[in-house]
Amino acid sequence: MSLQKRLVAEGLGTAFLLAVVVGSGIMAERLAAGNVALALLANAIATGCGLLTLILMFGPVSGAHFNPVVSLSAVWQRQLGSAVCVGYILIQILGAFAGVAMAHTMFGEPLFFASEHVRTGWSQWGSEFLASFGLIGVIISTSRSRPAVTPFAVAAYITAAYWFTASTSFANPAVTLARAASNTFAGIYPGDVPAFIVAQCSGTVAANWLFSWLYPDAETTESADVCN
Repeated sequence: MSLQKRLVAEGLGTAFLLAVVVGSGIMAERLAAGNVALALLANAIATGCGLLTLILMFGPVSGAHFNPVVSLSAVWQRQLGSAVCVGYILIQILGAFAGVAMAHTMFGEPLFFASEHVRTGWSQWGSEFLASFGLIGVIISTSRSRPAVTPFAVAAYITAAYWFTASTSFANPAVTLARAASNTFAGIYPGDVPAFIVAQCSGTVAANWLFSWLYPDAETTESADVCN
């Protein structure tokens, strides 16, 4: 697949992902009549369903990363070149902001407006570390053992992580940056973004170390067999 098509797929997929996350958050908050649990449930289900659809749609073209830490993990796994990874990350960030703009436009909100939703402290940072660690772990483990179930496993994990993490599982630097420009249910105060991204990248590094050992790729396994 040409690089141009892969970049378009990553940008478009990330844009739709943010449109789903932010748009469903706005709709959920407006319809839930102050019931935060109900709003979060609706937001989580919409995000999980949307993510599954987007992975199935764009996976054959670009791998459906939609997430800088997933792309960085692919570099670690030697599945993606560094130069291509830079292109992926840039288009993911651009796509994420485009998705926020799409959601705001649909619901009559300003195109971009800084979030006032404070998300800080060790519970939030630890949640983002764990959310990212688990996401990368799911991707590595299923892609090396049962590739066909990977899209479903990723979507199910993100849906669950909305509920078992205190941060509601951003687990994505591009998503985090773009959600800072949305003062809605899904937003994050811009000053809290750097710590979230540090936690996400740290979780990614830890997951790559552990799950690459738990699930060695075929080339590593063959080399080990020869040595033995």
